[in-house]
Amino acid sequence: MNFLVVITARGGSKGIPKKNIKLLNGKPLIQYSIDIAKKIADKKDICFTTDSDEIIAVAENCGLKIPFKRPAELATDEANSQDVILHGLEVYEKLNNKTYDAIVLLQPTSPFRTLEQVKDCIALYDNSIDMIVSAKQATANPYYNLYEENDGFLKPSKEGNYTRRQDCPEVWEYNGAIYVINSKSLRTQKMKAFNKVKKYIMSEETSIDIDTPLDWKIAEFHLQNSK
Repeated sequence: MNFLVVITARGGSKGIPKKNIKLLNGKPLIQYSIDIAKKIADKKDICFTTDSDEIIAVAENCGLKIPFKRPAELATDEANSQDVILHGLEVYEKLNNKTYDAIVLLQPTSPFRTLEQVKDCIALYDNSIDMIVSAKQATANPYYNLYEENDGFLKPSKEGNYTRRQDCPEVWEYNGAIYVINSKSLRTQKMKAFNKVKKYIMSEETSIDIDTPLDWKIAEFHLQNSK
């Protein structure tokens, strides 16, 4: 089975300026994903997609060859990740004259995912499903402490006669670390509409996702305390 590894790294970061190339424990953030990608795939099967010349330079310094720059229309706040992945898939299928059965998406904001976890997700995948996605147990539960506003009043997001959280159905939160996506499904459906999705459970620590300055501090704290 042919896999294309895709790493997405847009240049514009509002919460943390130059987040994708900011040093975390002495390494650019993108390098954590690049290092894993190089251990699971040949370099010609790693698609690094960015709109930033500065990020391209750092990625190439990490050992990748970047054959294209992401089009401006796929680098706006309104652009969605599915279109970005599909563009990369099309470019690399033409570039390598091959068809990729699935995409392994590694987002740079998850530096604590492990090589073993990525390999586990790939091993779980087969072409009868739409996606394997990494997840963690959600800290909030729609049956217990999540509410929606209706006519000015808060109502439970999901109705249920639960008085203890531990009695509620388990709910899972995508952590953004690992996706193994069926290429055919990606071409024919919206990812939100996938109905054959299987989870891969990750710990709270390896699920750390860096989006805000506070997330960055949490990542640094984790590194300092895991040494």
